[in-house]
Amino acid sequence: MAHCRTLIVDDLQEFRHFLSSTLPEKTDCEVVGEACDGLQAVAQAERLQPDLILLDIGLPSLNGIQAARRIRKLSPNSKILFFTQNSSTEIAQGALATGANGYLLKSDATDLPYAIETVLKGEQFLSSRVRQN
Repeated sequence: MAHCRTLIVDDLQEFRHFLSSTLPEKTDCEVVGEACDGLQAVAQAERLQPDLILLDIGLPSLNGIQAARRIRKLSPNSKILFFTQNSSTEIAQGALATGANGYLLKSDATDLPYAIETVLKGEQFLSSRVRQN
């Protein structure tokens, strides 16, 4: 996997910190920014133009799906991987309809390196539990 500049978007500071420390160990991803809400995510994506955005859905100010729609226009080359607790098939379909490249459940976090590799190759990733619903 090629070097990847990553933006982490999650409202839980502890989770962002965990990902920031874990990603460089398990992948070739460098964390270039963090955001704690949807509006911040849009601004950071526009400013940083990251290769990958790990995006939660349940965010304050602007949810992840709304943020992804805006990010698509402002940072069109960024790959978006939703990383969320929401296992609803309808929510997953709505998220992917934004043009996002993947949907990974936090409960399937061990799949994160593979999910990242998959979306960076231009393929779509979907958590197995969401596919089964």
